[in-house]
Amino acid sequence: MDRGSGRPLRADAQRNRDKILAAAVRVFTEEGLDAHFERIAKEAGVGSGTLYRNFPTREALIEAAYRNELAQLCDAAPALLAAMPPHEALRAWTRHFMDYATAKFGMADALQAVVGSGANPYAESHRMIQTALTSLMDAATAAGTIRPDINPTDMFAALTGIALTSAKPEQRDQAERLLDLTLDGLRGGAEQTGRGC
Repeated sequence: MDRGSGRPLRADAQRNRDKILAAAVRVFTEEGLDAHFERIAKEAGVGSGTLYRNFPTREALIEAAYRNELAQLCDAAPALLAAMPPHEALRAWTRHFMDYATAKFGMADALQAVVGSGANPYAESHRMIQTALTSLMDAATAAGTIRPDINPTDMFAALTGIALTSAKPEQRDQAERLLDLTLDGLRGGAEQTGRGC
């Protein structure tokens, strides 16, 4: 979407914007607030003018990069449910959640600067994640592949706990084990009631 007019961006402009946002996450994760726009533009394969045209301030770029990561996470839920059985979609989505958490952890200082400037990049994040997780868990519950007594709020708390302890890239193996442990616990009740996978 064009920021000024509300019109959809041309395909090439949208591609450039997407490349800038992906590069911004990588660079802010590596360099924090010291990241230079020129490095982000180079990493994205665009000119500095293109970057500044899309994101005139550092705060605008940081907030947009975070919101893009959030949107990718939440948009993945229906696509995964369309492509695989619900319990597999839930498992795959938890890996996307860890990618999101890793990016958010890496950008923590940059995001704090945005909050300090008066913006709230997190305003809709909890609701959006809960909605995506609810759709996945409802589908898996209806299929009889997870316990019906665990609600999405509990699952979100478990995922948040894993993210808080294991969101750094070098902790990914531990995060994977903890996700498997949590998901196996979700399926345990379904199997005990004779509704296993």
